[in-house]
Amino acid sequence: MEVKATAKTVRIAPRKVRLVLDLVRGKDAKEAEAILKFTPNHAADAVGKVLKSAVANAVNNHQLDESKLYVKACYADEGITMKRFMPRAKGNAAQILKRTSHITVVVEER
Repeated sequence: MEVKATAKTVRIAPRKVRLVLDLVRGKDAKEAEAILKFTPNHAADAVGKVLKSAVANAVNNHQLDESKLYVKACYADEGITMKRFMPRAKGNAAQILKRTSHITVVVEER
C-alpha cells in the first residue's frame, strides 16, 4: 500500500526542488531523512517536512511499519507563479516570475 503527502504552493522553484528529490528517490525513509538533514539546500527543509508527513500518514493512518518504509516516488509540480515588476531605465519595467512548487512524496512498505 502506498501512502503520500503533498505540500502545495511552496515558495521554491520546482527546478531547485527536483535536484533535492533526485537524491532521495528509492531510498529507505530513515536514510532519506538523514540525507535531507545534511543537504545544504533550502529545498531540503521543505522536502524533509513532506517526507516526515508521508511517514506519519503511513504509520498512523494505515498502521504500516516505519522501519520498512521507502520512498517509492517523489516529484515537484509547478504551482502558481506570482508576477512582479521591477522598474528599469526610460520608464520601462522588467517582469519577475516568482515560481512555486507542489511537492509530493509517496512512501511504501518493502
